[in-house]
Amino acid sequence: MLTDRVQTELELLERHIIILACVIQKGPIGIIKLSEEVNIPSHKVRYSLRVLEQERLINPSTHGAIATDDAKDLIKHIDSTIDNLREKIDNIDKPK
Repeated sequence: MLTDRVQTELELLERHIIILACVIQKGPIGIIKLSEEVNIPSHKVRYSLRVLEQERLINPSTHGAIATDDAKDLIKHIDSTIDNLREKIDNIDKPK
């Protein structure tokens, strides 16, 4: 279906944000503890951590993931980003 990819990407974004917020609050934190905290399987946590590291939102350490200053800024402004996405969705013209 046409919207399946958007749905999948939104679910990924949600997971990344949940994991990033937990790293900010409880970091440094390892994969197993993080998986338990957010109730997401460890293989999905591992993937999200890899994405967050590539985006320079976390740094690995011997004690687990640590959030960067960029991550803290992103979380502070995430509501406005989500509001902008909602507005775009609301403005999509529906067939009549």
